[in-house]
Amino acid sequence: MRPHLSRVPGVLGEIARRRAEEVVPYPLPPAPKTVPSFREALLQPGLSVIAEVKKSSPSEGAIRALDPVAASLAYQRGGARAISVLTEPHYFGGSLEDLLRVRQAVDLPLLRKDFVVDPFMLKEARAYGASAVLLIVALLGELTGVYLEEARRLGLDALVEVHTERELELALEAGAEMVGINNRNLTTLQIDLTTAPRLGRLAREAGFGGVLVAESGYSRREELRPLEGLFDAVLIGTSLMKSPDLEEALRALVG
Repeated sequence: MRPHLSRVPGVLGEIARRRAEEVVPYPLPPAPKTVPSFREALLQPGLSVIAEVKKSSPSEGAIRALDPVAASLAYQRGGARAISVLTEPHYFGGSLEDLLRVRQAVDLPLLRKDFVVDPFMLKEARAYGASAVLLIVALLGELTGVYLEEARRLGLDALVEVHTERELELALEAGAEMVGINNRNLTTLQIDLTTAPRLGRLAREAGFGGVLVAESGYSRREELRPLEGLFDAVLIGTSLMKSPDLEEALRALVG
C-alpha cells in the first residue's frame, strides 16, 4: 500500500515521487539473522548521538566525497551510539551498497535513511542490514501505522519523523515508540532549532514515554543543551560531514 504523494509539496515531494517510480521488487539477499537494537542503543545514559553518513543534500549540494565505511569507523571510534546511512541516490549520493558495506564493517545499529514510500523498501532495509528505518509522517500520513506495523513484523525499529503538531499527533496515534523531531521544514528546507524542544515537550506532556530524537541543524555542543533531560538522542549529519576529522568532531560533541 503506497501513500498518495501528488500533494506532497516542495523538494520532499519531488524526492518521494522519484523514489516511488524506482521501486521495483526483486530477489533480495538473505537478511542478517540478527542486528543490534537501534532503540536500546539510544536508551543508554546521556544524550546519544546518531552520526550520519551522506555525501550531499538538497540544502547543501555536494558536501564531500567519502568512503562510507571509513566514515562509519571514525564515528564508531568517536563515540556514536548509532549510524544513519543515506541510501537515496539522486539528492544525497547514497546507496543500499553503502548500507551493506557499513553493516559488514561496524558493530553499531544502523538507520536506513531514505524516503520510504513502498513496503518493499522495508524488506530492502532488513535484507541490507539496517536495524531501523525512517518513516516520515509528512509522506505516509494516515498510513504511518500500517508501515510501522510492517516494520515491526520484519524485525525493524522505526524512527517516526515529524515536524508539526499535527504530524506529532499522527505519530502518537499510530503507536510510535521512537519519534524523531526534525528542525528542518522539509518543504522550505529552513531550520528552526526551537522546533524539537517545543514538540518534544508536547510529546512528553501527552504521555509519550518512548524514545525522542532531535534531528537537523546541530553543529555545536551548546546547541545540544536544550535537549538534555528531554531527548534521548540527536541525529547529526551535515556539520560532521564538513569536519576534516570525523572522529574528533564527534568527540567534541559527545565528550
